[in-house]
Order: sequence, then C-alpha cells, then structure tokens
Amino acid sequence: MLAMTDADPVETGEWIDSLRAVVHHQGRERASFLLDRLSEEARLAGASAPLTLNTPYVNTIPPEREERANWDRDIEHRIRSIIRWNAVAIILRANKGSSELGGHIASFQSAATLYDIGFGHFWRAPSDKHGGDLVYIQGHSGPGIYARAFVEGRLTEQQLLNFRQETGGCGLSSYPHPWLMPEFWQFPTVSMGLGPLMAIYQARFLKYLHGRGIADTAARKVWAFMGDGEMDEPESLGAVSLAGRERLDNLIFVINCNLQRLDGPVRGNGKIVQELEAVFRGAGWNVIKVPGGATGTRCWPRIRRECCASAWRNASTANTRISNPRTAPMCVSISSANIPRQPRW
Repeated sequence: MLAMTDADPVETGEWIDSLRAVVHHQGRERASFLLDRLSEEARLAGASAPLTLNTPYVNTIPPEREERANWDRDIEHRIRSIIRWNAVAIILRANKGSSELGGHIASFQSAATLYDIGFGHFWRAPSDKHGGDLVYIQGHSGPGIYARAFVEGRLTEQQLLNFRQETGGCGLSSYPHPWLMPEFWQFPTVSMGLGPLMAIYQARFLKYLHGRGIADTAARKVWAFMGDGEMDEPESLGAVSLAGRERLDNLIFVINCNLQRLDGPVRGNGKIVQELEAVFRGAGWNVIKVPGGATGTRCWPRIRRECCASAWRNASTANTRISNPRTAPMCVSISSANIPRQPRW
C-alpha cells in the first residue's frame, strides 16, 4: 500500500494524544481493546485498514511486566559459564585428533541461557504424579547438553573425549540419538526439521491420549528447540497450521535466531524474527518475541518517546523468540543442578 499524506496533522496529533492518554491512565489492555473496536468499525464502514501480522520489534513482554527471578542468578551464571566452556572444549579436543569429526559451537553458545532456564525452572521429570515433559533438543546443541551432563556427573571425561566416536559404546553420538544412547536422549532431532515436525504430532498425540481417557497428559508439555536457519527446512514449517488449528496449547517452540545457518547467514540476515512472527501468527500461534535482554530493553521507552521506533525496527540484530500456540506455557519451577565441577580442559 502506498504511503498516504496527512491531510490534517492537527487532527492526527489529537488522535495520537488521546491514545497515549488511554495507555497512561487505563493501561495497554484498554488501548488494545479500543484499537480492535476501531479496526472493526473501519471494516464495517468499508475503510481499508493496514494488513499486518507483525508486532513492534521489541520484547512482547515489556521489562516492567516481567516476573523477577527469585533464585540465585550468580550461581546459575557460574554453572552456565562452566557448561559453555566444556561445550567448546569437547569439540576442540575431539578435532585435535581428527579434523574430520567436526562439531557445532555457535548453536549452543547462543542458546545456553534458554536451556539453563528450562532445565532449572520449567521442565518436569517423570514422577508418580506427573508423566514428565518432552523436550526436543536442537541437534546442533548436543555438545552443550553433554557438557551439562558432565557437570552433573552423568557422563565421564572419557566419554567426552570420544565425542562423535561412539563405536564400541563408550563415546557420544554426534546428535541426539535415542537408538545409540537410549538412556540419554528422548528424541532424534537430526536431520534438521525433524524436531519441529515430530514435536507437533507428539503434542497432538498427547491430546488424543487425554481425550480418549487412555492417559492423563493434561499437565505435560512438549518443548521443541530449533534455530532460525532450521526454519528453512520444509519439515520445520510443514505442520504449523495443524498446531494452530488443533489448539495445541501443550506445545512450545523456542526458536533461537542467531542469524546463522550451515552455509552462511540466514535468509534476510536481520529481519528473520519479523518474518517468522508473521508465519506463526498467520497459522494461529501465540508469538512471544525477545529481541533483547533486561539491560538493553531499558532504553526502549526513551526510543519510543523520541520517535525513533522506525529506526529501531529496521535494525539488524540477533534475536531470540518463542512461539507457543494459543496460551502461555505453565510456569513450573524445578531445580536439580549439582555443584559444578571446574573445567579441566
């Protein structure tokens, strides 16, 4: 749509001032309600309204509405730093012997906090009262999960030294592989695209089991981790409309947008967050975007006040975003972290 000229800037200013007054005195929810009603009236009157599936390029949940952490963030940061170090060391040590082994470093390094929060505060293990959550780990983040298991004492140093050398049963598989490591991995997620596709049908199957009275799966969640480059795979987006249509509120996609793929930068190299938001919202998903952390988001109110929002929207930044169909995930706090071992490499 071509940009229209403002025939009456004074009247436009009055509308904007009124909206700001509503936000200030009655809150964002009231402002959103009024905008929805105005859009509805515009459609009924035959006036064309802008068509967009994107929201502003800022955190969906503003900083002042975030829940504050009530745990020891310093010790968590210390544990996470050790895990990150070991994840890199696993790959570098393995490739000292043979550069053909390869490995992926950036995927976990850019998503370590997401996994750390999930392990520590969201995901439930199977118990007598709960069947346990199901987590599809991004395949290229495998070294980070091995590093965490080493810190917890679940893997030995000798196993880490045999990364991608699992012949004989004393090593670690290249990617999540429950056939090769049945006591460690829940699901295979490589080749890329299999994780998102299987997670959707897993969530649908849990709904089926509950609906038929076969098993109580109401409290169980399915989490799927992936990268923005993985979203180019046909399987990754092939069933997202099914999740929206079936209202799979037990499913959470976590897409780590680090602007990297196997053979170069992701398509668009910067606006991939907005592109994916439009895809998922169009398929009926509830999308939560997190373009920045708590420190960076403090400047956003000033950006809005100084009318620089358009410049911010056009910025090219690495991002993290979370997609969840229809409703927000259940917030469950768990903690099973042991005292970390110091990095030995």
